[in-house]
Amino acid sequence: MKEIRTEIDIRASSEKAWQVLTDFNNFPQWNPFISQINGDPKVGTKLKIQLQTLSGKSRTYRPTVTKVEPNHELRWSGKSFVPGIFNGERIFTIEPLNTNHIRFIHREVFTGVGVALAGHRLDKDIYQSFLKMNHAFKEKVEQTAT
Repeated sequence: MKEIRTEIDIRASSEKAWQVLTDFNNFPQWNPFISQINGDPKVGTKLKIQLQTLSGKSRTYRPTVTKVEPNHELRWSGKSFVPGIFNGERIFTIEPLNTNHIRFIHREVFTGVGVALAGHRLDKDIYQSFLKMNHAFKEKVEQTAT
């Protein structure tokens, strides 16, 4: 198992952050990492997600939404063609800190035998891509909040 975790503080309400996070149709306008999501943020929905990492790797995957807790948490889980080789669960958490101030936690938990093979490349590329998305998310949410 491997976990990549990032977080960023944002001056906005949980509701505003949730609104931006779950507005998949507008991801192409602001998100430098997840360039497109087709599907709805509803448990059981199969999503089609297009990613572009900082190193230039482009990939499409089809995870399933596993948790939707409005204004607090969104999760989806995906696996490679052969289950058990490489699985990932993306977790977005919004933690209220005080009025109009939240912490956005963006992480992914990887499992499967392929995790060891990906090693440090996975760490650096995904971690940096998460950070870039977090900063774009913060900018978008704070613009929306004003």
